[in-house]
Amino acid sequence: MRNFLINTVLALAMGISGLPLITGSTAAQEFEFSIGRDGPQLRTRERCDPYEDDDCYEDRYVEQRVVRRGCTEGQALDKAERIGVRRARIVSAGRRTIEVRGRSRDGERVYLTFGRERGCPVY
Repeated sequence: MRNFLINTVLALAMGISGLPLITGSTAAQEFEFSIGRDGPQLRTRERCDPYEDDDCYEDRYVEQRVVRRGCTEGQALDKAERIGVRRARIVSAGRRTIEVRGRSRDGERVYLTFGRERGCPVY
């Protein structure tokens, strides 16, 4: 019985002395529980200390969108419809210009040539 008590006290002492090490390593993560279409999920998220890491919040505010310079075919069609061209469609799209054909409000044929620069200038 005496050996059992000694072993129990030693095990408790070792467990309690190692407890700060365990909590210190888990404090660097946050647990996030969410319920969505896929069911309940438990995710871990790393926390960072901005005083220790310079790039701590580097990915947080970065927008994930592609910046397009110039005019695309869709933008040219949208601009043609805003100008008043009905049933606008692209006739040809080259490296420098986009040609759009359609009908005016009176029913006459309209040909527009847009530049590939930013803002889709009409030539």
